Amino acid sequence: MNRVAITGIGVISALGADAPAMAAALRRGQSAIGPLTVTPTDKLLIKIGAEVPGFEPAAHFEGKKLALLDRCAQLGLVAARQAVAASGLDFRGPLGGRSAAIIGSGVGGIGTLDDSFKLLYGEGAKRFLPMTIPKMMISAAVSHITMAHGIRGPAFTVASACASANHAIGTAYHMVRSGMVDAALTGGTESVFTLGTIRAWEAMRILAPDTCRPFSLGRQGLVLGEGAGMFVLENHAHAIARGAGILGEIIGFGMSSDAGDIVLPSVDGAAAAMRACIADSGLAPEAFTYINAHGTGTAMNDVTETRAVRAVFGGHAGKLAISSTKSLHGHALGASGALELAATLLAMRGGFIPPTANFTEADPDCDLDYVPNDARPAHTRYALSNSFAFGGLNAVLAVGAA
Repeated sequence: MNRVAITGIGVISALGADAPAMAAALRRGQSAIGPLTVTPTDKLLIKIGAEVPGFEPAAHFEGKKLALLDRCAQLGLVAARQAVAASGLDFRGPLGGRSAAIIGSGVGGIGTLDDSFKLLYGEGAKRFLPMTIPKMMISAAVSHITMAHGIRGPAFTVASACASANHAIGTAYHMVRSGMVDAALTGGTESVFTLGTIRAWEAMRILAPDTCRPFSLGRQGLVLGEGAGMFVLENHAHAIARGAGILGEIIGFGMSSDAGDIVLPSVDGAAAAMRACIADSGLAPEAFTYINAHGTGTAMNDVTETRAVRAVFGGHAGKLAISSTKSLHGHALGASGALELAATLLAMRGGFIPPTANFTEADPDCDLDYVPNDARPAHTRYALSNSFAFGGLNAVLAVGAA
C-alpha cells in the first residue's frame, strides 16, 4: 500500500480567490457571510450567503468556452488549475493515463437548470440552447477538468449530498494508495445561488437569517456557500523521486451509512465513520488533536456531532480542538468537504487552528472545545475532517502534516 502525498492545492471560496487568501482569512477568523448579490433576493426570505467575491468568469475563460460552463464547473476549473500548477505535474504525457479525476458535487449545474426552467415556464420559450444538457449535467465539471489537463485514467463525479467531496477525495486516495493510479486530481465544486434552490432550502426551515453560529447557544441554522477545493494526490515515492514539495498526506478514510432517516443525523452513523477513518490510519484516537467538524449550525447536527465525538474519543474528546469553518465560508454542500480539507491543511501548515466564528454563548449540549471566534496557535500533526450528509451518508478524512 502506497503512502499518499498531497502535492497541489487549489481553492476558490467566499474566503478568497486562492489558497493564500483562504489561509489569511482563516487566521483572521473573519466570516465571509454577507448579503447575496449573485441572485435577486426580492422573493427570498433569506437574503444572506457566502459568495465567491468579485468572481468574473470572463477573466478565466474565453467566450466560446464560457458558454459551455455552468458556474459550478467554472469554479471547479479555476481551483483545478491552481492545484495542478502548484503540484508541478504534467498530465499530458504518460502520467495522464495513470491518473484519475474524481470530483464531488451535490447538484452540479443547478444554475443552468434554473435558467432553463425560467425560460420554459416563465417566458414560454420554444427551444433551449443545444448544449443545455452538457452544461447542466452533474459530471460536467470533471469532464472539463480532464480535458483541460489531459487526465485519461478513471474519471467520474461522486454525488452524496454534503459528503460528496469527502467521498470523492477518499475514493481518489484509495486509488493512489492501492496503485491503481499514480496521481489523482480530486476535490469538490458547487454553486447553488439560484432563486429556486434557495426557496427549496427555505422550505426546510434550517437556514439562518443572520449568520452561521455552529455549536453556539441560540444558533438558527446553516448559511449556504459556494466554491471549489481541488487537490493533487500522488504516490509519495513518486513525489519524492521528482523532488516535489509535499503539503501533507491523506492517511485515512472512513465511511458509513446511518440507514435511518433522510434528514435527521445519527450519533452511531457519525461515530462509525470516524472510527473507520481512525482505524484506516493505523493511529490511536489520542494521536489526533484537531477535528474540522461538519458543524452546520443547525440544532440537531451540532449536538449529534458532539455526542459522536465523545463516543469515539472518550476522555480524549475534551482535549481535542474542534472548529467549524462553515461559520467562515458557509456550507458549500457537495464542495464543503473540499473547502474544509483545504482549511485543515492550510491551518496545519500555518501553525494555527481556525476558529468557529460568530460564537456567542456556550450550549450545555455542545460541551467541547470549539475554538470560539479567534484562531489559536498550534502544531497539529494529525487531524480529522468530518462530512455527514442528508440521507445518512458519512465520510471522514484523516490528514497528516508534511
